[in-house]
Amino acid sequence: MTTELVEAGDAGADVLDWLMQMADRHRPHDDTPTIVPVAFLARTSTEDRQDPTLAIPRQLDSVNVKLPPGFVIVAHFYDVESGRTLLNLRGQSNAYQAFDIPVPRDGSIADLLAEAQRPDRRFVAVVCESIERIARTTYYGTKIEHELEQAGVALLAADEGIDRDAVRPTGTGGPKNATSVLTRRVKQAISEWYVLQMLELSWKGFMQHTAQGWNIGKPPYGYIGERHPHPVKAKREEGITKHRLLRDPVRGPVVTQIFVWRALERLSYQHLADRLNTDLDRYPPPVPVERDSYNIAIGAWTPTAVRDILNNPKYTGFMVWNRRKRSRPDRGIKGRVNPPTEWVWSPGITHEPLTTRAHFDAASPVGRYRQGSRSKATNNAHPETKRSYRYRSYIRCDICARRMFGKTRKRKTRADDTYYACVTKREHHKKETWYEIHPPALTVNEDVIDTFVARFFNERIFGVHRLDYLEGPTEQAIHSDSEATAARCARQIDDLDAANKNLIASLQQMTSSGDPEIDAQWRAEIQRQFTENAKRRQALAAEVEELAKAARPKRVGARELVDQLPQVELNVLDLPEEKLRQLFDAFQLEIRYDRHLQRITLRVAVRAEMVDVIRQAAAEAAASSPPVLRQRQPGETAGADAPASAPVSRSHVLRAPGRIRTCAPASGEIYRPRSPEAC
Repeated sequence: MTTELVEAGDAGADVLDWLMQMADRHRPHDDTPTIVPVAFLARTSTEDRQDPTLAIPRQLDSVNVKLPPGFVIVAHFYDVESGRTLLNLRGQSNAYQAFDIPVPRDGSIADLLAEAQRPDRRFVAVVCESIERIARTTYYGTKIEHELEQAGVALLAADEGIDRDAVRPTGTGGPKNATSVLTRRVKQAISEWYVLQMLELSWKGFMQHTAQGWNIGKPPYGYIGERHPHPVKAKREEGITKHRLLRDPVRGPVVTQIFVWRALERLSYQHLADRLNTDLDRYPPPVPVERDSYNIAIGAWTPTAVRDILNNPKYTGFMVWNRRKRSRPDRGIKGRVNPPTEWVWSPGITHEPLTTRAHFDAASPVGRYRQGSRSKATNNAHPETKRSYRYRSYIRCDICARRMFGKTRKRKTRADDTYYACVTKREHHKKETWYEIHPPALTVNEDVIDTFVARFFNERIFGVHRLDYLEGPTEQAIHSDSEATAARCARQIDDLDAANKNLIASLQQMTSSGDPEIDAQWRAEIQRQFTENAKRRQALAAEVEELAKAARPKRVGARELVDQLPQVELNVLDLPEEKLRQLFDAFQLEIRYDRHLQRITLRVAVRAEMVDVIRQAAAEAAASSPPVLRQRQPGETAGADAPASAPVSRSHVLRAPGRIRTCAPASGEIYRPRSPEAC
């Protein structure tokens, strides 16, 4: 019995040894590498003058050196594009096709992300040289990393060190290491900081470039570029130069003439182009930069060419940069014109100006004021147009500040009625602040406007008593208020001077009370009161100075300016429409109609540089009308031919009489104003 048990025990021991030997034989050895398929991802940009034929292979070599044993690159994905490109636009660039890159390409980063989502993907991890190769923006980089992790694909960086435990052959990544995550996020932040710092320094460099008067881009029409060697030796050896702007003796006067016509006659872009095209030898057209087939010179002026000149502030002599934002389709950035608040101006004049700042400022708002309105006295291009309207582009609704349009109401028993209307539409204007107080449709009869326009120009512009109107009741009231305010301030200044003298006298006559604390308090109170009076006096003196400065110089200048205008006895409404519009444009006429107050307001601008143009327009208007131009005799003053006892006419042409009414929206009736004699 004992012998059998021993033999059975020996047999069990042999089986156990055999099982252990078989287990050891099939046990995996640590030195046997496991195959881990990975994808190589790279990116480079030509913006920094990088060479993709060198950069991509260099990144691949850096990755191969850091790969652990058993890691095999099975696919190559790379792009030649900026790391700041929008995520939805990544991988769409074909810039790599321009280079002979000695690395096979399986696709872009977009192709890599798409394959990562497939169950039959070829790789279980993605490896790059450094994390900034994924993206230069932290948000985009972490988003790509998150998408790969959700798909079960690890994102590895060679410069961070590649841990074999971070990747498993099944494709599921191991637990994240806190230190590696912190290191990666710090590197991403530094990468984004570096880009932003370069942009900031570049921006400041361009500001200094502008301040020193160096031009960027093609010299604008009217200037030629004076080339200077680049101050940096390396760039100078490459042939790169910098240039300043010099006046073109042929095209420079053309720019000056364009601004004069625009500022003084308020011509449209098309009208200016038509006038320039009448003499191309005198006004040579600009030649565009030939970037594409459509940028070929057509040998004539176009409205776009005129607009580019009028909108360019470099003609004022200042160097201006950042007027436009360059289009970057690869980054999803559309080109646009930056608002003037973002323009960078040189602190002073850096080149010869071709126009004055006054002409530039006067020309700029013309386009907004007359947008969509023709300058010429011609009918609309619509085939059914039968007439034009006298005050087209000059009359505006005072409630909404929009231009009013002309319309004609047919009458069977009498002449047709002409109106100017302003209509609102709920779907377009309901968000405007004026929508609730604006009638759905308001109109004003042209006859009403004619009455005041004719009287305004006949009496206040070309009349012999026009200087009297500069000191009209309103002006006199303002002048009287200013004088009264100045007199009141002067009396208060005298009172404060007297009060301070009394304080000084009290301090000089002060006798001690025997208590040092009370004496000190008394002196401090006198000092405080004296200080308050002195500050109040300074404020009053400054107010008096401002009143004196604004009181007379402007009014005297206005009188002298108006006195230079010709005296013409004519009715401007009898002029041909072309002459009439020329006259209105010379004065920059603006008519405002206020429906609530039943008021018509006329505004004109008389500039010193416009006097010659106005005199010429008035002379031509007088020549085409029966009345003649009356020249003032030497020594004769304005209004000298009027009887001394005759009352001065003070018709308030800036305000319509209270009985004026316009057509109600559904009434169909027109209320006629009183006669001019009753106004």
